[in-house]
Amino acid sequence: MAASLTFFTRRRIRNGAIVALASAMLIAAARLAETTLHDTRFVTGWILIVLIAGLALFDLRRRIPVLPLGDASTWEQVHIYAGWFTVAAFLTHTGFGLPDGPFEVALWLPFVAVAISGTVGIWLNRMLPKRMRDHGPRELYDRIAVRRAEIAAEAKILAVDSARDTGSITIADYYQKELSAYFQGPRNALSHLTGYHGHLHRQLQQIRSLHRYVDAGGRAILDRLCELVEAKDDLDYQYAAQSAMRLWLFVHVPLAHGLLILMVVHAVLAYAFKVGP
Repeated sequence: MAASLTFFTRRRIRNGAIVALASAMLIAAARLAETTLHDTRFVTGWILIVLIAGLALFDLRRRIPVLPLGDASTWEQVHIYAGWFTVAAFLTHTGFGLPDGPFEVALWLPFVAVAISGTVGIWLNRMLPKRMRDHGPRELYDRIAVRRAEIAAEAKILAVDSARDTGSITIADYYQKELSAYFQGPRNALSHLTGYHGHLHRQLQQIRSLHRYVDAGGRAILDRLCELVEAKDDLDYQYAAQSAMRLWLFVHVPLAHGLLILMVVHAVLAYAFKVGP
């Protein structure tokens, strides 16, 4: 594990240094050209178009994994660091300033949105899969609802049968008031995404507090209910994490494709109204 962490750390430092050096060279070249009265906007504009078109190819690689285009991990690394270089190219192209016209705003805002959503995506794809490994076996997204229904059915049977098995309605009454709705659908999505587990600890503590009101058989039922609550919470985490990553794709990818189209239109208009040689 330590060797792997060292490898990933070295890779991030190396790739980050390459991007920083390339960005510094691009900015310096643009500034030098400006001192000699050369307009660099067309050059940096084409660099941006090529970079964003290249970044869009990552979505093609993701959608068609059978194509012999290299492994997805390498593509992801290229996508991330090329994305950071694209930010530097964009800042160079805009002169590190804010937009001053309607069309410039129409380009600037989508680019910022793509950059922000891309940064969020890095966090989601780095952190959530690691955390999911701590929340039970990974379930396929389409199977989560089925597995949740199985857990809910078992919990209901335990609660209903507890009155007969223990001669007390304590567990059944608690289930009806506190657990019935909990087992019916996903819960605590925001808490799961932020890594907060207070809701689970409170629920388990409440169930265990009922031990003093039931006999040994009732305590065994309560212990099983605790296990089901934890299993349901793991499913809720997996559902929240996978939903967040799916939602991110529905935001980031269309934004990126829309930005590419706008940039091509911008290039056509820039050449159409170009003044001078």
